Amino acid sequence: MESESVGQFLRKAREARNISLEEISRATRVPVLSVERIEADQFDELPGEVFVRGFLKSYARALDLEPDEVLARYTASRKVAWVTPLPLTSPGGSGRSRRFGVAIAFVLLLILFTLALSIVLKPREHDVPQELSAVDGTPTPASGRLAAAGAGHLGVGAPDGKNTANLRCFTG
Repeated sequence: MESESVGQFLRKAREARNISLEEISRATRVPVLSVERIEADQFDELPGEVFVRGFLKSYARALDLEPDEVLARYTASRKVAWVTPLPLTSPGGSGRSRRFGVAIAFVLLLILFTLALSIVLKPREHDVPQELSAVDGTPTPASGRLAAAGAGHLGVGAPDGKNTANLRCFTG
């Protein structure tokens, strides 16, 4: 003789107490559709294993049944699914793809290195202040402004107090 499923067990217990599906739904806060699916043993149509177990516990408490007994019936009724592992690829076939991946990584690193080197070694003539870029000894308009602003206090002027714009920028 085959034992009844957990859904049949819960439906018989509910009907024995003359409780409708809507009353069980309100008492357990489980949607009516989910209660119907529990009683029809359609557990795959319910959200997930954790929710199913929670629904069953709530349902059992609402009917004054032992939750552990209901969960034990549920666990016994579930079929064990065996997962078949995927076959591993042979190491010989992955050697070519591995070399290709290493080659791509090398090319990317080479490009990044070249880019970084070009940024570091780029001539920075535009970064040199205009005051320091006068090479021929003639004062630039900016050096005249420095003299007017008291550049002698910064050590730019000559010891005799006259402002000479003989500053040269040595870049090598």
